[in-house]
Amino acid sequence: MSIGRYVSDLDRGDVLGPVEYSLSPFVVREYCHAVELHQDYFQGSVGQIAPPTMIHLEKLRLYRHACPAGTGPSARVHIEYDATFHEAVRVGDRLRVRGKVSESYATRGREYVQLDIELRAASDNRLLMTYRDTVIQAYRQQGVEHG
Repeated sequence: MSIGRYVSDLDRGDVLGPVEYSLSPFVVREYCHAVELHQDYFQGSVGQIAPPTMIHLEKLRLYRHACPAGTGPSARVHIEYDATFHEAVRVGDRLRVRGKVSESYATRGREYVQLDIELRAASDNRLLMTYRDTVIQAYRQQGVEHG
């Protein structure tokens, strides 16, 4: 398992989370300002929802909790993601996020890692989002100890 290790040490079968939290209006507003989403349903105080691209923060949340040693000496290049939204994610909702490393493989001399994430409502376990993220371990050095 990856607990206490670097993000770059994740391997097939590793489970990250679950992590439970409440979605705050401040986080949604700040994220939306940063990516220039100014629509009222992202910025407003009534009925505010998280934008689809905010799913990337779930991956970072899982990394922070599962791999407290940080990103590690090996850089990653984010190359692809696929997100499916099953329901709107509303500000104030209690949420639970869980991830699993579904693939870890090498192709053309590069190491790839796929992380599958599910975001659910903590109250009744409704599936809100699914997310598959693929990264390349860009600069992993063979035979180098991490830590």
